[in-house]
Amino acid sequence: MRPVRRPRAAEHAVAAALLLLVGTACGSRLPESDFEHDTRAPTQNSTPLRVGIVTSATSPVGGNTFTGPQDGAKAYFDRLNARGGIDGHRVEVRECDDGGSGVGNNTCVHRLLDEDKVVALVATTALDYAGASRVSHARVPDIGGQPIGAAYDTWPHLYGIYGSLAPRNGTPGWDGELYGGTEVYRYFKREKGARTAAVVSYNQSSSAAYARLVQRGLEAEGYKVVTEQVDFALPNFRAAAADLKEQGADLVFDAIDTHGNAQLCKAMDEVGAKVIAKVTNVQNWASTVPDDYKDSPRCRNALWATGSSRNYADTGNAAVREFRDATKGLKTHSQWQLEGWAAAMWFTDAAKSCASTGITRACVDGFMNRSENYTADGLLVPVVFERLAEPPKTRRTCLSVARWQDGKGWVSQGDMNSTCFDVPQLAYEP
Repeated sequence: MRPVRRPRAAEHAVAAALLLLVGTACGSRLPESDFEHDTRAPTQNSTPLRVGIVTSATSPVGGNTFTGPQDGAKAYFDRLNARGGIDGHRVEVRECDDGGSGVGNNTCVHRLLDEDKVVALVATTALDYAGASRVSHARVPDIGGQPIGAAYDTWPHLYGIYGSLAPRNGTPGWDGELYGGTEVYRYFKREKGARTAAVVSYNQSSSAAYARLVQRGLEAEGYKVVTEQVDFALPNFRAAAADLKEQGADLVFDAIDTHGNAQLCKAMDEVGAKVIAKVTNVQNWASTVPDDYKDSPRCRNALWATGSSRNYADTGNAAVREFRDATKGLKTHSQWQLEGWAAAMWFTDAAKSCASTGITRACVDGFMNRSENYTADGLLVPVVFERLAEPPKTRRTCLSVARWQDGKGWVSQGDMNSTCFDVPQLAYEP
């Protein structure tokens, strides 16, 4: 059976782990006639193609938390323009920082669609994608966005970086429920022999909800689950670390922020808790590990990350080498940067397919809607967009896995196109 990717619950719940409730608010629904204009590239190749990037760069979560995909996409377009652009057209990037708010997001969407008249949005990374419905009704393709919240499983013309199986008819998922698989838990059980897992969360609603989802997935895979909840205002990580040590946890998952993770790891080192893996998500798959976990060398070297894109540190791969060469001026590197790079490549491939007839929103959207098993030159596990009437009960899903090692950085664990599992799909509410 072919390798297939679909969004994992963990990837949909980044915002939950960041302790913020993220929903898809309905933006202004304007008549489609308000958006009717010809965005086809003129025959003069000196006319640029405009794309928009919406990022919650100054969100309440903190500076630079969401800027990785934007940085990767801009690096790709810079290199593309240096090589002549698309059919001679330079790509002109219009950025908009929505401040992490729904109001700001709607403002960005209005500016980019109606004033800047972008052909597409690329690598959207919005804490509150309130303008998603407006983008959809304008039939503007949103390519390779990060699924923070449910927008990419709700609206047509929105194409998240991990694909979607949902009907995308204006309701999240299937009747308001999304589905995620248990492949991460299956991996550590089969490949590492893990049997007991701890799940650490705050006593805060979204953190606790995400922790319950992780717990359900672990229990479905037959794990003994140890739950540890700490106070959001005055967290006692040492007590949690001592208990998970006492309970013999092989793995540690969490629904807490980066700072909390660093404190948890420090506490685990202090109490002598040794685990097979301290598992983190794609957002924390970055070169900042030595600084973020400077006080916990043992726990730091037990960090593992899972995702659906090729390890940004795997420079043995030609596509990764090109990404790293183009981003060598950045102070740090991350998996989200690589995924932003892949999103820009996806737009470029779509636009190139339209060059002979005119690079319009409709043509680019048609390419995206036909996308099947897209890999961005091997950087992504094959992406699929299907509109299934019923949610799948099981799914074959492939994983990219890496672990941190001091002196080596993030080291890939096997090939992502062959680390695949047939796993159950569990429902959850976004």
